[in-house]
Amino acid sequence: MAAKSSRVIAIYAGSFDPITNGHLDLIQRAAGLFDCLIVSILRNENKLPLFSVEERMEMLREVLRVYPNVRVDSFGGLLVDHAAAHGATILLRGIRAISDYEYELQMALMNRRLRPGIETLFLMANEAYSFISSRLIKEVFSLGGNVSGLVPPCVEERLRLRLPTVVTKGA
Repeated sequence: MAAKSSRVIAIYAGSFDPITNGHLDLIQRAAGLFDCLIVSILRNENKLPLFSVEERMEMLREVLRVYPNVRVDSFGGLLVDHAAAHGATILLRGIRAISDYEYELQMALMNRRLRPGIETLFLMANEAYSFISSRLIKEVFSLGGNVSGLVPPCVEERLRLRLPTVVTKGA
């Protein structure tokens, strides 16, 4: 019988379109919990992302280079198959509100059914970031709102280059 590896590999998957400081908070905390954390972008052809997978990978690599045990990857198909291919035994998921939990619970139970050896671990969002989503960041920015402190500076710069902002007239 082969010895079980004591190295714990986790995967934190998402669209990261774009990465927010809420994502970064979870990644920072998870980097201290696991031997290896793979931050993986889901390639979903049904969604119309603002940034390509390659651009999102570049942004992730730029902001995550300070974590030596964190890698960036992308995948298509089932997350549990992607995890198994990398020897990961943990799927990391962030929870911002109870509404997130309902969806994430369904996914965790389905993933457990598909691959019983892979566990899902939920981390609560830091309260300072619990309202942030990539969708909301794009919407607020495109309407001329300030997203400083909600996304890394390099992401804010890419948003400036990609999204025109709405200029509103003062009253």
